[in-house]
Amino acid sequence: MTSLAVTGLARPHRWLRAHPLAADAFLAAATFGTVLIGATVSRYTDRHPPGSGFVLLALLACACLVFRRRAPRAVLCATSAATLFEIVGTRGTAPHTQIAMSVVVALYTVASRTERPMAWRIAAATVAVLTVGGMVFGAPPWYSQENLSLLAWTGMAGAAGDAVRSRRAYVAAIEERAVRAERTREEEARRRVAEERLRIARELHDVVAHHIALVNVQAGVASHIMDSRPDQAKEALAHVREASRSALSELRATVGLLRQYGDPEAPTEPAPGLGVLGHLVDGFARVGLDVTLTVASTLPGGPGGGTDPAEAAAVVGRLPGAVDLTAYRLLQEALTNVHKHAGPGARAEVALLRGTDRLLLTVLDDGAGAPPGAGERPGGHGLTGMRERATALGGSCEAGPRTDGTPGFQVRVTLPLPGRAEPTLLP
Repeated sequence: MTSLAVTGLARPHRWLRAHPLAADAFLAAATFGTVLIGATVSRYTDRHPPGSGFVLLALLACACLVFRRRAPRAVLCATSAATLFEIVGTRGTAPHTQIAMSVVVALYTVASRTERPMAWRIAAATVAVLTVGGMVFGAPPWYSQENLSLLAWTGMAGAAGDAVRSRRAYVAAIEERAVRAERTREEEARRRVAEERLRIARELHDVVAHHIALVNVQAGVASHIMDSRPDQAKEALAHVREASRSALSELRATVGLLRQYGDPEAPTEPAPGLGVLGHLVDGFARVGLDVTLTVASTLPGGPGGGTDPAEAAAVVGRLPGAVDLTAYRLLQEALTNVHKHAGPGARAEVALLRGTDRLLLTVLDDGAGAPPGAGERPGGHGLTGMRERATALGGSCEAGPRTDGTPGFQVRVTLPLPGRAEPTLLP
């Protein structure tokens, strides 16, 4: 295309591609002119000049080329028949085999539009028929220049057509792969966007559900005792203010993930983890939820266990960032569900067990719990989000009524840790 633009032929080339019938008519006229010129300058012109019959036959053969795209094989048969008619009609003399140029164009078209095995069979048959016809019915000797020219031109036409067909197939395959790769990239981009939206939605749900639940309880307490016990009402309002400040801080950190890279206002504080589990337990304790924490570790040489939330991170040990954040969020959501659904006076028991290849989290409550057979409590997407978080790390999350026969609800989460290739389930 660059060479066409340089030579000023780009616009005619585009027009001919847009009008294939006109292009074929132009090709037919050019082929007819080539045939006439070749017959005029032939070495047999002095003894056997081309007559009106040859001109008419050449005109008919070249006119068939106008339809070479619509019926390529029919055009090949017509041009081959015209060439054989010229050879047989001038038996014993020197035939004007220049008419075979129409066969060359028609054979090229067939070879470029037909699968290789069929194209080679058609090309071989055409070359054999024309060459043998020229050797048998043409002027002697059988190896004359005209007969060899028939063999060479028709053979090259078949080879050129096959080469063009192969190139077109190659270009089409490259374009198809490019389109498929582009489609795959778009699908991958949409999938990543959906995953990111889901992750942010889970983060927002955890932050809002936890802190708003605390704010709701403290605001209700303040409203109830505002007149009778104003000092306790002020304390409850202070807790509301602290919970709302924490909610705004975590919302700012979560929404900051949507900022563009390099934004100086983007948050730099670390994501919460088990290191701040004590703050989480204290927050629920202030709203009246009694939380008992048990932490144990089976790692060799490490602390055996404890019940102090402030020492949870030390007992559990160093965790990958994703596991640490997920464990904190799952405990936060589980305790929020206990506070919202277990009923007044309910207590929660939290157990963390660190193994060599996984972390086991268990949250039990002794509230009214879900009805028998109910797999999930109504009212939101909390348990769904917990399962999604655990599944995203290759773990599992099971939630339902307690299996020990006592009233209440239980949540059991297993998160894999980097380590052995064949992890062993913790008891």
